[in-house]
Parts: sequence; C-alpha cells; structure tokens
Amino acid sequence: MRAPTLSATEKAAITAACQAFIDTVLKPRFLPVITPTQFNYPIDIQGKWHGSKYRFLQRYRSGFPDNLGEEFDAPFTRLDWMGRDRFDVQWHRHTGQWFLIHQSLTLKAALNAIEINELLHPV
Repeated sequence: MRAPTLSATEKAAITAACQAFIDTVLKPRFLPVITPTQFNYPIDIQGKWHGSKYRFLQRYRSGFPDNLGEEFDAPFTRLDWMGRDRFDVQWHRHTGQWFLIHQSLTLKAALNAIEINELLHPV
C-alpha cells in the first residue's frame, strides 16, 4: 500500500495556515520581545517542512563568548500529514525523540491542540 502524496497546493495551504498561527498565536504569546542574554536565547518561532511533516521550531542565538551570535533551531512540535486533512500531533522530547500526543485531527483541531496543550508549546 502506497502512502498518500502531499500536493504542492495542499502544502501551500497548510504552510499558510501554520504561518498565520505562528504570527497570530505563538509569537505574540511566547516571543513578544527578544531579550538577549549571556546564554542561548530565543529570537524567532518558525515552521519548516521535512517531507510530509511540518515542524514548529524555535530559533535561538548564542550569547556565550566562545560562539557569540551563532544560531540554531530547536523543534518543539510536529504535524505529521496523514492525508485528507488529517494530522498526527507530536511532541519533541528533550531526548530528541518524537512522542505522539494526538492522532488524526483536522488542521484546525491540530492547531487548536497546540494552542491549548502546554506540552506542545515552545520552551
């Protein structure tokens, strides 16, 4: 049995919905201002595709003297496209493993789950 293929049109629509969610919900709530520190500090929240998985990432910048200004991404939540507007919602554990939290949700329900479930929020 073959896995469903995500079309460019579907991918663009999902990307637009997720970006709107990032801009209107996640950034105002979890990154209203950027506060540089002497440690690693968040500078952005963004999303990226990896195959049929859309990952929500928090971008960090280093304030440590030995790597001052270097940046890296830390994923915190992932939407796995299962086909026909159905998504599994996964949480990124501190161990680097993904853990399934919700199964077979619509995009709207998946974004709502991210909004209300503290486990799925950026750190």
